[in-house]
Amino acid sequence: MRFDLRRRDFITLLGGSAAILWPLAARAQQAEQMRRIGVLMGLAEDDPDTKARLARFRQGLETRGWSEDRNVRIDYRFAPAGAQAQLLAKELVDLQPDVMLAQGTALIAALRRESAAIPIVFVGVADPIGSGFIASLAQPGGNLTGVMLYEASVTGKWLAMLKEIMPQLARVALIFNPKTATYYDFYLRAAEAVAPSLMIQVVLSPVENAAEIERAIESFASTPNGGLLLLPDISNTIHRDLIAALAIRHRLPAVFDNRNFVSAGGLMSYGVVMVDLYRQAAYYLDRILRGDKPADLPAQAPTRYDTALNLKTAKALGLTVPPGLLVAADEVIE
Repeated sequence: MRFDLRRRDFITLLGGSAAILWPLAARAQQAEQMRRIGVLMGLAEDDPDTKARLARFRQGLETRGWSEDRNVRIDYRFAPAGAQAQLLAKELVDLQPDVMLAQGTALIAALRRESAAIPIVFVGVADPIGSGFIASLAQPGGNLTGVMLYEASVTGKWLAMLKEIMPQLARVALIFNPKTATYYDFYLRAAEAVAPSLMIQVVLSPVENAAEIERAIESFASTPNGGLLLLPDISNTIHRDLIAALAIRHRLPAVFDNRNFVSAGGLMSYGVVMVDLYRQAAYYLDRILRGDKPADLPAQAPTRYDTALNLKTAKALGLTVPPGLLVAADEVIE
């Protein structure tokens, strides 16, 4: 009897210890599974574009088994138009994330200066090879990979759209911020190559803030038969409402690389669906979190483009939208 009691007491004690230790073991396992991502955004935290892009990014992670605050922690930093980008990049690197994500050349450059070891996934970088981020799309090398923005040849498409909607077009101003669009020459060379065939003169219009944007567009509009081409640039995105309003005020047809400009009153756009790039980026973070190296993950070019038209703006500018351009539009704002 004494043996049985002692045996039963031992089993009870063992069971109680297991009950105590199991939650501890489970918590330890969960802690080991928690991974960390650093995200550096070039728009303000409350910008609608920021919210849409991050929502699609988190959705992309969740479809691959990564849920924020369950098995992955995401640290966000926001550097509108690159403001304090280097300081914020350092903050993220100091947190020692498993992988980092950022959009645009300036922010990627800031992260790269802080770390050559932590994997970095880029979204929407115009010229990742020319910027020295990767060796090639097929074999990136180093600690960077991701989804690029546009091939330079897209510039010809933008100029052709302007010429189609305004046949008398003779001059086009390329609007960009040289601090955030350091890659502007990538598009400028392509524009200058195709411009003669369209009988268009390309005019560089570097601007760094709202006041300079207003002065540049007003000055350009003083000569007739002009149009605007807004280069892919986070600074232009931030000032999209102002630029769209100025183009209408000065009766200048403008083409943009993002449909959100058209929603803000811009005339037309041809470009990638930016939230799709964030969904593609989630694939890279998933592979890296599961052990793959950025050097072994080929970078991608965008696969889906869309065209948007604002017929209300066309009417305000006194323009008739050609049938071919109208038929090609994926979105028409009336």
